[in-house]
Amino acid sequence: MSTITIFRNRLNAGKQLGEVILQEINKLSLESVEAQPIVYALPRGGIPVAIPVAQQLGCPLDIIVAKKITLPRNPELAIGAVSSEGNVLWSHSGLYRQKSSKELEIAQQQAEKKAQSQLKLFSKYLPQVDAKGAIAIIVDDGIATGMTVAVAAQAVKAKEPAQVWICTPVAPKELIPRIEKWGNRAIVLETPDPFFSVSRFYVDFPQTSTEEAVAYLYQHNQQLGYLSENN
Repeated sequence: MSTITIFRNRLNAGKQLGEVILQEINKLSLESVEAQPIVYALPRGGIPVAIPVAQQLGCPLDIIVAKKITLPRNPELAIGAVSSEGNVLWSHSGLYRQKSSKELEIAQQQAEKKAQSQLKLFSKYLPQVDAKGAIAIIVDDGIATGMTVAVAAQAVKAKEPAQVWICTPVAPKELIPRIEKWGNRAIVLETPDPFFSVSRFYVDFPQTSTEEAVAYLYQHNQQLGYLSENN
């Protein structure tokens, strides 16, 4: 792998990622594995990456919402992560162990509420599909610590897919063994060292707005006929 990774933007990264995923899906077809793929993006930044992936696979684009658990005095330091469904994962660093159970409970509830609120914003634009027996492909714009992706994988597994794939353009090399354990397959395009942050490996990395994310979801899922008639 190269020591310097530069993607033009999230769509460009997603196009490259989609090409690799499509190759792997085609291999399964040759092995007579007929499970259909469903792409799950982590909003909001994961949605522009997931769009080219879902387009190349011709499959529905859903989301899985996970939020970092933080404390008010240090909102930048994640001590865990929780999904909108209530799956929770605490940091391996043990930072949370020094906090009271009540303080941790409140922090978890606040993060879960944020996840549920974000899911509600997108709910009208999500595909009407069943993940049971499918290949669930989790996509984000990059993985730094992996806590949100790991808890997202827990939430997706509860939907009973045949396989869970963790797919991203960039992640730290030392994190790969852990990523591989979270699902059945991991696809990471680049593992640069030193890593520092995901944004470092994109030329254009603006924050994805809710409006932009909604537009991507609506246009893709409506075009493929995965939205209900009321949307």
